[in-house]
Amino acid sequence: MRLLVLGGTLFLGRHVVAAALARGHEVATFTRGLTGTPADGVRALHGDRDDPAALPAALDGWAPDLVVDTSCQTRAAARNAAAALGGVRGYAFVSSLNAYRTWPPGPLRGEDEPVWETDDDGYGPVKAFAERELAAVLGDRFLTARAGLIVGPYDTVDRLGWWLRRIARGGDVVVPEALDQPIALVDARDLAGWLVEMAERGVGGAVNATGPAGMTTLGGLLEVCRDVTGGDARLVPVAEDELLAAGVQPWQDLPLWLPREMASTAWDVDTTRARQLGLPVRPVRESVADTWAWLRTAGPLPEPPHGLPRPGLDPGREAALLAGAGR
Repeated sequence: MRLLVLGGTLFLGRHVVAAALARGHEVATFTRGLTGTPADGVRALHGDRDDPAALPAALDGWAPDLVVDTSCQTRAAARNAAAALGGVRGYAFVSSLNAYRTWPPGPLRGEDEPVWETDDDGYGPVKAFAERELAAVLGDRFLTARAGLIVGPYDTVDRLGWWLRRIARGGDVVVPEALDQPIALVDARDLAGWLVEMAERGVGGAVNATGPAGMTTLGGLLEVCRDVTGGDARLVPVAEDELLAAGVQPWQDLPLWLPREMASTAWDVDTTRARQLGLPVRPVRESVADTWAWLRTAGPLPEPPHGLPRPGLDPGREAALLAGAGR
C-alpha cells in the first residue's frame, strides 16, 4: 500500500520508514526538508505542516492508503492533516502520555484517564487537541499512541545518549540517590514497526505505548550503560535535596531522573492494551547496546528537535557536587 510518514528523517520517523519499506509498502515522507533526507526509494515531499495548502500541493495526486504521523507539534498541523488525509484506511498518530491532564505524576490506570482540554499551546494540550481533531474525521480508523520514553539508535533528543557518553568517560559520575526509582521505556524500532502494523490493520482508539511498569529501574539502566560501554565509571549517589538545592533540574540536567515523589507514580502506567495489541518489549540491554554502537559512529549530533534544550550536567557543576560529596 501507499504509506505516508509525516516526519520520517529523524529518530522515530526514520525507523517508521524502515519498517514500512521492510513490509513492502510504497513510502513517502512529508517534512520541511531541513533535517536529513529519507532512505533510498522513498518519495520525499516537502512543506510546512502549518500551511493548509502545503500538504495537498505536495501530494499532488499521490493518495496514501495509510499514514503514520510522528511530527504533529501544533494545532494547525493537526487541522491541516485532518482536512487532507481524512479518507485514508488507517492513521497511526504518535501522541504522548503528556496528553493526560494528570500525568505526571500519574498513575495512569488506563486510556480513559482525562486528557487536556485547554486552549494553551503546551505540549500536552496540543497533543490532546490533535487527537480530538483527527479522531473527529477518521473515527475508528485513527489510533493514538500515547508514548512515554522512547530510546534507540538515531535518538537526537539524547537523554540516554548523554548517560552513555558520560559513563564511558569514566571517573566519578554524579547520579541521583534514588536509583531504585522505576522507569519504563520503548525501543523506537519496536514502536515504529508496531505503528505501521496498526495502520495496516486500521486499529483505532488510544493506547499507552510504552514499556510495562516495573521493567527496570534508573539504577538498573545506568548499570547496563556501564556494562555496555566497558568504562570504569563510579556512580556517586547525591541526595535529592542536595541536587535540587544546587539547581540541578530533574530530567534535564540529569536525564531520566524524576524527583522521588513524582517518580513513585509517573512510571505506573497501565499498558494492558499495548500488550494485547502486540507492542513488543525489547530487552533493555539490547536497546542500550545498539544505541551505544550507533553513537560510536554517529559523529556530532544535531541540535535536539522541536527546540528542546540539550540534556546533561555541566562538568563544572558536576565537579562541585562531587566535591560536596567528598569525592
